[in-house]
Amino acid sequence: MSVYTVHEPPRRVGTAAADVERFAFVRDGLSWWAFLVTPLWMLRHRMWLVLVCYAVISAGLVTLVRMLGVSGAIVGVIGLLISLLVGLEAGTLRRFTLSRRGWKNLGVVSGDDLEDAERRFFDAWLQRTNSTAGGPRAPAAGPASAVPVRRGPSGSDVIGLFPEPGARR
Repeated sequence: MSVYTVHEPPRRVGTAAADVERFAFVRDGLSWWAFLVTPLWMLRHRMWLVLVCYAVISAGLVTLVRMLGVSGAIVGVIGLLISLLVGLEAGTLRRFTLSRRGWKNLGVVSGDDLEDAERRFFDAWLQRTNSTAGGPRAPAAGPASAVPVRRGPSGSDVIGLFPEPGARR
């Protein structure tokens, strides 16, 4: 199963409802396109700041390695490792870009594929919006462990697994 984060774009002026057609589902994990064609992937997702940082870091590392007189094979390996890092962190880079543009993170959803994740998210989202709009509500019952319970006759302010003051060992 893949894990996705769901992002809502900023609302346009004069609209009260969310534009669900524009929601972005960003998958966690390795992105093969980001690994194989890194700059083109960044351009496709309009990640200008990330592309500039990638170009500056790559050019700086290549210049530094060449100044040290290292062989061309090492330069290629360094480029491959940078692309691998971008491929592994592709989801994080997209989330960073979306948050900079004012997109709101709505939550996390998992599914076998994107369509399954979308279905699960919108099912839960519709139930949540219907319950807040005045529809039938289930009673709000928190977990039983949320209620603090005092065990024993202690009157001290000791918290945790510490021995009680004056207790036998």
